[in-house]
Amino acid sequence: MELYHYFLIFISASSVITFFAYAIDKAKAKSGAWRIPEKVLLSLSLLGGALGGLFAMYFVRHKTKHWYFTVINVLGIGLHLFIVIYLYNLA
Repeated sequence: MELYHYFLIFISASSVITFFAYAIDKAKAKSGAWRIPEKVLLSLSLLGGALGGLFAMYFVRHKTKHWYFTVINVLGIGLHLFIVIYLYNLA
């Protein structure tokens, strides 16, 4: 298996984790419970889960009013796509 395959698996797993982190934070926001800090959600997005973060923003309707969440998730997707293409070209 090539290196980019491992990175795609990492991005997929990170996106699932990030999606659930956003969904859990949305549920906690509704119930008034302790929240996941924004910097944690943004870090999860940048560190591999940007696609999951963007999906969660629109499927769970969470953090859609914060422009910087959209920017970070879109930039993260671009960064991750760049890394995949770079690793693919190394193979």
